[in-house]
Amino acid sequence: MSMRTRLWVLAVGGLGTAVLLLLAFLELPAFGGLWHPYGDRAVHAALSRHTANTISSVNFDQRALDTLGEESILFGSVLGTAVLLRQTRDEDRLPPRPVRVAPPVRRYALLALPVTLLIGLYVIAHGQLSPGGGFQGGVVVATALHLLYIAVDYRALERIRPLGRYEVADAAGEAGYLLLGAGALLTGAAFLTNFLPYGTFNTLASGGTVPLFNAAIGVEVAAGVVVLLASFLDQAVEIESERQDTGGKGER
Repeated sequence: MSMRTRLWVLAVGGLGTAVLLLLAFLELPAFGGLWHPYGDRAVHAALSRHTANTISSVNFDQRALDTLGEESILFGSVLGTAVLLRQTRDEDRLPPRPVRVAPPVRRYALLALPVTLLIGLYVIAHGQLSPGGGFQGGVVVATALHLLYIAVDYRALERIRPLGRYEVADAAGEAGYLLLGAGALLTGAAFLTNFLPYGTFNTLASGGTVPLFNAAIGVEVAAGVVVLLASFLDQAVEIESERQDTGGKGER
């Protein structure tokens, strides 16, 4: 296919997309209007199942299948990164050289680490009650662990980051979501249906399966982000490739 043909295909596709978007915009409710059918239904469904945070109800109940897809994308990204960036035969792993950390940076990072970790766990645990949830809290938890890299050095981070266990946790979070969804089939309901008792509204035990799905996402995201960052950091800090043509070594 020539460049000119590709440009024509791109132009036609872009024009078609623009027309569809324009038609969709013409059917939108007026700005500031009172007619919000989808929003009203989402709020009603969340309240009927004792989930105080409507967004979590949408993510882990009303469209739990879409969330499974999003979680699987991250899981696949972690798996692909771990395979592509694994150490090969022509690479050597060298211990990183310690770097001096400014005392103010060290103090701040060591102080912020437990606070950030606690905030991340809080966001995950209260996902069905307040803004946040497993996706956001998982990223915060993973970020908190890497404050040790900033405060001390890479070796200190490696001591609290055994990659094998985090890889297992990543897979366990993905499997937990799937198994919990399959549990609904045992009750005669559809896959990923909210089948557990809804509990007391506005408590940690409310929402039926929502807090469990949220926790599974939190585990998968936190562990997955740790594995992702570890794969890239290892390439930048520890792993060096052997240059066969010169006989020397060079950083990747």
